[in-house]
Amino acid sequence: MAQQQDVKRSADSLLQAARRQKGPPPVHLWNPPYCGEIDIVIKRDGTWIHEGTPIGRPGLVRLFASILKFEDGRHFLVTPVEKVGLTVEDAPFVAVDFERSDDGAAIVFETNVGDVVRAGPDHPIRVDLAEDGEPSPYVEVRAGLEALIDRKSFYRLVEIGEEEGDQFGLRSDGAFFPVAPVAQLR
Repeated sequence: MAQQQDVKRSADSLLQAARRQKGPPPVHLWNPPYCGEIDIVIKRDGTWIHEGTPIGRPGLVRLFASILKFEDGRHFLVTPVEKVGLTVEDAPFVAVDFERSDDGAAIVFETNVGDVVRAGPDHPIRVDLAEDGEPSPYVEVRAGLEALIDRKSFYRLVEIGEEEGDQFGLRSDGAFFPVAPVAQLR
C-alpha cells in the first residue's frame, strides 16, 4: 500500500513538473536518481495505459511524452529530481503521417503525440524485418526515442522510394535509408 502511494505521489510530481516547463523539456540534461517503476505501458499502437486503463486525455499523453527519456536500453519518465521506469511494447511513439518538405528534399513525419520530425542524418529511418518478412519501419524522434511508422504511411513511403546500388530505400535530407535489397523485391 505504501509503495502504491509513493508511485502515485511520483506520478503527481512528474505531472506537476512537466506542466511548469515552457517549451520542450531538456530531458537530455537531467540525470536524477531512479525512484522505481510506474504502472504505465505504451502499447505498440501508441496507446498509453496507466494501471490497466487507457489514458484518454491527449494533452496528458503529450505531457508525459515530453518527459520521456531512453537510457541504457530502457524508457523512463524524468524530471530534474526523479526518474521512474515504464514499459514500452515496441516504440514509444507512432508516426501517423508524413509529407515532403516544401523543397521536396526531406520527409517530414508527424507523430501521435504531435512531434514533427524531419528525417535525415539526425533522425534516421530504419526498417526491421520479422522472420516472416513483415517490415517494422521506424524514425528516430529524439535521443534514441523512435516512432513506429504506421502501415498507411509506410505504403506511401514505398511509393516514393528509390534504388541506390543494390538497395531500395528512402532519401531524405541528403541521406539514404535502405529498406530492402532490390533483389528481394523482384
